This record gives sequence, structure tokens and C-alpha cells, in this order.
Amino acid sequence: MTSQLKDVILTIDEGTSGTRAATVSADGDVSCLEYLPLEVDTPRPGVVEQDANAILDKTVAACRATIAQASQAGLRIVAMAIATQRATAVLWDKNTGRALVPAMVWQDTRYVGELNKLAPVWDSILAKQVGRAGGVRSPYLWAARHIRETAEVAQAFAEKRLGFGTIDTWLLWHLTLDRVYVTTPTNATSAGAYILAEHRYQRDWLDALAFPQELLPELRSDADDLGRTNADVLGIDVPILASMGDQHAGAIGLGCLDRGQAMCIHGTGSFVDLIIGSEQPAKAGLFAGTTTMVARRRNNQSQFAVETFAATTGSALDWVCEKLHWFGNATEISRLAAEVQSSGGVTFIPALTGLRTPDMQPNARASLTGISMASTRPEVAYAILEGIAHSVASCLESDRDVSGVDIAELIVGGGLSASDPLLQMQADLIGVPIRRKPNTARATLRGAAYLAGSRGLFWDDIPRSTAFAAEEQVFEPKMQADMRNERRALWHARIKSELDHANVFAAHETDR
Repeated sequence: MTSQLKDVILTIDEGTSGTRAATVSADGDVSCLEYLPLEVDTPRPGVVEQDANAILDKTVAACRATIAQASQAGLRIVAMAIATQRATAVLWDKNTGRALVPAMVWQDTRYVGELNKLAPVWDSILAKQVGRAGGVRSPYLWAARHIRETAEVAQAFAEKRLGFGTIDTWLLWHLTLDRVYVTTPTNATSAGAYILAEHRYQRDWLDALAFPQELLPELRSDADDLGRTNADVLGIDVPILASMGDQHAGAIGLGCLDRGQAMCIHGTGSFVDLIIGSEQPAKAGLFAGTTTMVARRRNNQSQFAVETFAATTGSALDWVCEKLHWFGNATEISRLAAEVQSSGGVTFIPALTGLRTPDMQPNARASLTGISMASTRPEVAYAILEGIAHSVASCLESDRDVSGVDIAELIVGGGLSASDPLLQMQADLIGVPIRRKPNTARATLRGAAYLAGSRGLFWDDIPRSTAFAAEEQVFEPKMQADMRNERRALWHARIKSELDHANVFAAHETDR
């Protein structure tokens, strides 16, 4: 007698720093996990790039390793789901299938000057329709510049063999048998030309960027029939039933689905999303760095979130440890921070690629101030974590003010959420409970699979995750309101000083 195979969904979590593949079953169990790291290149200030070919190759390798594990474990893969970093863009040759130039990563700010010139005409329009102003980066402007300035890209475009898309499009085109050329709303909103209320591109804005619209991937839903896998590439033939941005998949996997629930994923940056439901925010465009996103689109209906992020929090810790060698690793920073009650007046602003909140200022930079002869390593460690906690608090304040939705709780995930001192600082500075659920590193994988299985494969709706219920931990605010207000006021003053300095620098560069 043979045992019955257990049905699972093969899920990809393709992030900025690495690619994961795993299987997810109907009970939420994540197994057969494989991980391969990715490199990010910053050849000059403002330019952030990755090798798209390496992203693809490592994604395929991770999937094949997971598939082999699943076979040995008696698991039957019945579908695939994909979660990806969102606004990272690729240009490729459809004949060879290989990328023609390095991918532009979502942290890139090289075209901020050109976007600023368009801002007076376009920002108010975009904020209302697309959910974000022109901002500091645009995949469409990046592609248009390469078509104009890079001979190999220009030739591929002229010969109608140029492909363009964010990482979801890049992977779907390669992994599907029929070379499906699509994108989904949770990715398209980050790219900056998707009209939220109408599920279509803002084509006038694309014209203003000189982007050739024949390159646009077809818009689909995040939960959709997105083709079948190419068995020659992956070794399996199954339907792809979901593709979405990694942040939004993480929200589903963490059970952050309802209006008033907020989520912070601490990865390369710290992304803060507040779920607001089916209505768009009351004050869209109030802050340039606070954007309206599609949280998920399913059955032709969109749910929205308001999102703000601090771009370099996890990467700031990596920088402090790996480049400056001040600490061995992030764990040591947390251990030392727990030894003291304050930073002793030391302040750290984790703005290695600029500030987004309260103002969008790419010329702002990270800083460590308030150091005296009496300052200690534990106080510096405390200041580094407190800077991240303040950044998250500022993000939530902006999300609340733009949406008009009160925050009931903050659910946290990602690597830095393992730090108890950081989460207690966040609770104290925000004034709401912080809910940490175990195994959050797998939330993105679980969330994408939940969406893929929510249209009848495993469930009739997105399931409420019970995978974390047993051991979740809640950090309640301990700081008195007057002390919280004082600490936040000092932080706002420090940020204003940095913004003033950055604005003077920007004006000086403009005059040169």
C-alpha cells in the first residue's frame, strides 16, 4: 500500500539580498527551503544595480533544489506562486533571454534630477491617480534612457526583440512555457505608472518619460492564471496562480489583512504598510514619501495599503558591521544595546541613500552625532537601533496622517525583528503594541502561496494564518506619553537639521 502524496505549492521569494524557494502546504507548513544570496552593486552614489541574469539563474537553481527535496519527501507540487522585489527593472534580449544591462534596483536614485523637473506638472496628478509622486526613481525613465543611450539596447528595441519589466515580469517570462509577458498590481504600483482605481497604465505619464508603450507588460491580477511552468526549465509542469510584490505577500503571511492593521518588514530597508481596505486614502499626496499601494488584487477587486519605508535599515547594520567593522554582526549590536537604558545622547540616522520621511530628500545622508569622550560601544549600539525605531515611527505617523486610519497594532517580521531591544524601542516610540510572530522569515513564502491557493485550489478565500499563533510575542509600550513626545520631538529636530543641510548641498550642486 502506498501512502498518499501531500499537495503543496512551490513558492519563490525573490528579494534584493537573496532568493528563496520552498513548498507550502494547505496547513501553512513551509518546507524544502532553499536559499541563495544575491549581490547588490553601488558603482557610484545614487546608482544601485543587480545582475538580472544571476537573479534568474539562482531562482531556477533554488527551485530545482526545492523540487528535488519535495520529491524525496513525498510532496506533490500542484501549483506555483511568486513573490518578488518590486520596482527593480530589467531590459533583456528576447532572442537570447539574457539581460542586456544591469538591473536598476528599487533603491536607485540616479534620475532624481530629471524627475524633479517633471514634478511641478505631474506630482499632484500622479499622487491622486497612481498613489505616488514622480519620486526619486522610475523604471520607465531608466529604460527610456538606455534605449536612447545604450547601443545594444537601442538595437534590440529597433529589431523588436527587447523585453522590459520588473522582476515579476522577468521571472514569469522565463519560467512559463508560453513566455508570458505580464505584471501584477502589487508590482506595477511600485513602478509608478499604474492608475489604482482603473487597473490600467497612466499612459500620458509614460509619454512624458519617453517610454515606448509597446514594451509594457500586460496587467493582470495578483491572484490569476499566469501560465504554466516550462518543464525544460524547472522540471515540472504546473500552473502559476499568483505573482505579487514581496512586501504584500509578507502581509498576507503575517495575517495583516484588515483595515487598521499595520505591518513592518525589516529587510534591506524597513517597509511599513497600513491596510486601509477598498477605499483610497483621504489625503493622497500629503507626503511625497508616503504612497498608496495595491495590497492585493483578487477576483477583479483591489484592497489598498498606505506605505512608507526607510530604505537602508538592515543594510545600514550590514554597513556598520561589514565595512566599518564596529560590530561583529547585528546580534552583537542588539546584545550591547540591551546593556544600557539609553544612547547617552548619541543619535544615528540610517539614511545611506537619502530620506523619504517626512520629506523626500535623496541628498540626505546617514549620520552619527552626539558622540563625546564618555560615549560607549553599548550606547552607540543603542543609538543605531533607536535610529531604526524612530524611522519606523515616522513612517507610521505618515501612513496614519495620509490615510486617516488609526493604527490598532503593528505586526513585525524580517531579520531585524529578532531584536528584542529594537521592538521595545518601536513600541515605546510609536505607542501601540508590537506583535512579533515566530518564523516570520517565511511569511512572504506563505503569503504568496495563500494567495495562489485562495481561488479554489486549497481554499475559497485567503486563509487566516494560524501558523504563528502558539508562540507570538507582544511588546507593549512602556514609555510615558510625555517622554515619548519629547524623544520624538528631538528626533524631528535632528531630521530637520539633516534636511536643511541636504537642501543647501542640493542648491549648491544646482548652481555649479
